[in-house]
Amino acid sequence: MNIKMLKQIDAYKWQIEPFGNMLVPAVIFADEQLLTAMDQKVLEQITNVAALPGIIKAAYAMPDAHWGYGFPIGGVAAFDPDNGVVSAGGVGFDISCGVRTLITSLTAEQIEAKKDIIAEVLAHKIPAGVGSTSKFKLTQKEMDDVLTGGAAWAIEKGWGQKEDLDRIEERGAIRGADPRHVSDQAKQRQLDEVGTLGSGNHYLEIQRIDEIYDEKAAQAFGLRLGYVVLSIHCGSRGLGHQIGTDYLKKMVIAAPTFGINLPERELACAPIRSPLGSQYISAMRCGINCALANRQTLTHLVRHAFSTVIPHAEIKILYDVSHNTCKEEVHKINGKTKDLFVHRKGATRSFGPGDPTLPSDLRPVGQPVIIGGTMGTSSFILAGTAQSLSQAFGSSCHGAGRSMSRNQATSHFNGRDVVKTLAARGILIKSPSMKGVAEEAPDAYKDVEAVVNAAHNAGLSRKVARLTPMICVKG
Repeated sequence: MNIKMLKQIDAYKWQIEPFGNMLVPAVIFADEQLLTAMDQKVLEQITNVAALPGIIKAAYAMPDAHWGYGFPIGGVAAFDPDNGVVSAGGVGFDISCGVRTLITSLTAEQIEAKKDIIAEVLAHKIPAGVGSTSKFKLTQKEMDDVLTGGAAWAIEKGWGQKEDLDRIEERGAIRGADPRHVSDQAKQRQLDEVGTLGSGNHYLEIQRIDEIYDEKAAQAFGLRLGYVVLSIHCGSRGLGHQIGTDYLKKMVIAAPTFGINLPERELACAPIRSPLGSQYISAMRCGINCALANRQTLTHLVRHAFSTVIPHAEIKILYDVSHNTCKEEVHKINGKTKDLFVHRKGATRSFGPGDPTLPSDLRPVGQPVIIGGTMGTSSFILAGTAQSLSQAFGSSCHGAGRSMSRNQATSHFNGRDVVKTLAARGILIKSPSMKGVAEEAPDAYKDVEAVVNAAHNAGLSRKVARLTPMICVKG
């Protein structure tokens, strides 16, 4: 990226003053090395976001930012509900893609002793890959129940405990989801996909807690050195993609009738208070609930799989947070509280200590912020900060961020070679697709430690624990 047009605010914050059609500044959080390595398209996209009607304060890019569809991945923007817009491209096609981390009573030594069989059982029990289908076949009525009930629907089916809901964003189901605003095609695509990982960068990973940075927060989160956690990364599968596709087309056609001059087609949007905007928000909330139900169902499958190998293993939810959403939230603007619609595209919520939406036992330390790495590098648990709330509407990065496109990765890496290399380091990979493994090769991503350090030093979130992979079931 050409950084000459950016004003350096501090070592981890850079700003582009409004020019052209921009209504607000654009802000990028990164150190100089991460910033220089970012694609120039990140700068173009974040300045385009800053030109959308009703945007508040600034358009933000997180330290893992890279080129995306409309918004950059790692993009954050908040809009006034009265004169602002909602953008399908600002949420993304995998609505509510997110990470759920499960804490366990198991040590890394216990996993190592049965590593091969655990990997085999998980690979057998967890449907993964392109076109993977679920063991749970739903009726049309059940599909609508998923879209309104989210994780709570799955728990009512017996696939979890009520206390799971305390550790899930929106307590497992967001209100305002209306299946009537979701196309039959979208629902049809999802009938046999609830309880599947999917493909791309989605995974189920067993991770060793190998470093603690913040003892107080780690204790509150239930994280203990030498123990293992499981992380599930997936979203709303075919349903979310179809919702995005359906509404993007509608928004492109309708934009001129709203008097919206789109900086680019991929930023298609509609006024929040318009019928189309309201319908998309309702459908998008259905996508959120679908993803929460999906991760809950996968949690049930994980617990069942472990019960066959280590019967007395205790597996509880640390937290479940999405990173492709538009949420209606209350934020302070110029000292006054205001309702805003906050888009986070490849960015996670990072609410600090004392936030009333957090479970009471987590409130003193802040929200768990889950940062996924790669199959061969660390992942991290961080905690939300009050500073993040004032700096970026309570947002942080969500992962390492790609440094290569999928096509570039498959031309550079061989999937079987990646599996062998990681096996030599003690990391077992299970995947139905060697092409998928090549696309997700660790070297196709940025340095996750640099990204996490930038988020920590910028005050977007603070480091709590580092996790290293032991077993990865990859889509």
